[in-house]
Amino acid sequence: MTDPDLLPPSVDPNTKALGIRRVSARNEASTRSVIMVRDHVVITDEKESNTGPTPLEMTLSSLLGCEGVIINRCAEAMQFAYTAVDMEADGEVDQRGSRGVQGVRPYFNWVKLRIRVHTDETQERFDRLIRNVEARCPVMNLFKSADVDVQITWERVTP
Repeated sequence: MTDPDLLPPSVDPNTKALGIRRVSARNEASTRSVIMVRDHVVITDEKESNTGPTPLEMTLSSLLGCEGVIINRCAEAMQFAYTAVDMEADGEVDQRGSRGVQGVRPYFNWVKLRIRVHTDETQERFDRLIRNVEARCPVMNLFKSADVDVQITWERVTP
């Protein structure tokens, strides 16, 4: 049974629309990695060296970036008017997991998102936007599939 509140797909649902994403990296025997994403250089490092965000901080950044894209795509499909989105993410990690302690997960236990959408749209349309974004966001759904407790606070900010 389909949810009538969800937007129809923007592609033919019967034809695969596969895409390959490719990145490359070099790590010179340290915590720092220099990553190439198309024509963009991204650096990750651990806090001690501090030449870039940590990989887990980049994961949270990817979550916020993905949310921004999917909010925009759903808003366009709904003709939902908004002027900006402010987002924040926090995630709890028990560092023992990435340091080899058996039974401790090496990734997030929980992630808390705060999303503030600046809009004059009604609460009903805002709620529909939320349902569609949460159903479509690839990175958020990766977190959920990994059994990360994702807690999202949405706020509609009217000018």
